[in-house]
Amino acid sequence: MSPWKKLPINESINAFVAFMFAASAPVAIILSAGLRGGLDEIDLASWIFAAFVINGLLTIGMSFVFRQPLAFFWTIPGTVLVGTALQTLTLAEVVGAYFLTGILLLIFGLTGWIKLVMERLPMPIVMGMVAGVFVEFGLDWIRAFETDFILVSAMTVVFFTLTALQNYQKIFPPMIGVLVVGAFFIFFQDYDVTTEPYHGAIFATPRIIVPAFSLPAAFELVLPLAITVVAAQNAQGIVILRSAGHLPPVNAITTACGTASLFTTFFGCVSSCLTGPSNAILVSSGSIERHWIAAIILGGMAIVFGIFAPAVTNLLIATPAAFLSTLAGLALIRTLQSAFQTAFGAGFPVGALIAFLITFAGLPILNIGSPFWGLLFGLIASFLLEKDSYSKK
Repeated sequence: MSPWKKLPINESINAFVAFMFAASAPVAIILSAGLRGGLDEIDLASWIFAAFVINGLLTIGMSFVFRQPLAFFWTIPGTVLVGTALQTLTLAEVVGAYFLTGILLLIFGLTGWIKLVMERLPMPIVMGMVAGVFVEFGLDWIRAFETDFILVSAMTVVFFTLTALQNYQKIFPPMIGVLVVGAFFIFFQDYDVTTEPYHGAIFATPRIIVPAFSLPAAFELVLPLAITVVAAQNAQGIVILRSAGHLPPVNAITTACGTASLFTTFFGCVSSCLTGPSNAILVSSGSIERHWIAAIILGGMAIVFGIFAPAVTNLLIATPAAFLSTLAGLALIRTLQSAFQTAFGAGFPVGALIAFLITFAGLPILNIGSPFWGLLFGLIASFLLEKDSYSKK
């Protein structure tokens, strides 16, 4: 009997919750990083269009072919990296780095080198670099208390309350609660959310961006972006799917990320990846044989959302800055916590600390951003001072 002959009620609910998660705080992170990097509303709408439409199509195709829940979106750590890079690089240079990253991921997937890379690269140093990038978003959340104490306090209380009520998280994830409460306060309080009209656009008319290739952009972004896709995102999604009883095809996933990234690149969207949180929601209940149906429904929702990217972008940008800062900061708390735990656990503590400090300092050298130098000097420091850690790998 075809799996579609039974109404996918449970699968639709899981897909909707996963979609709401992807369309709330992660979108706020895009807007926060993009606005910090000087992107305008059209660039941001184009980014969101590609992030949802192209990755939605990828989700549907991969889930159908492998009969597994393989939900793809975009790398959140990579988004934060790009927000920093845009302060010293042009959007065209960043897009050029996206293109090179897509090729690198494609090579990793087709050759099977991905396993070798994962084994050789010290994850504590990588996570030290990631933590150095993420800290600024956490600090923006804290600083938001000063600008709008009531709004930020309400959103924060809801987040920690729902996080503490673990039995209800599958039904009502904390970030959705934060979004609802924040929207409630903005709607019913006297907030000035007016903004200039977005040319009356409702449907997406994505902007094509011609890549510009430069060594500073390549050094700053290509390797860190590839690492965030492979180590910080795909690895998480693969572990989640395996724990639910699935057998995700690692090489095919990496190849798909590289291929999709070559398309999203031209719309200014950061690299594609296998998503952890959304896949976790998709496999949270229901029959394992029908999880892939939930992923296909999620992909359809993502495509529809992406088509309306300009209206969504304009609406979110019109909200108070404290709202976006709080959404992004709270959404990254767990990721920041995990990055610190990995960075300063057993092995490579000096290298991880150097990577964190240099990245957090944010000082470019030779016009190349701090994440690259944090990673490089962290590796050098560990090689000189922590040779025992390398021997234990």
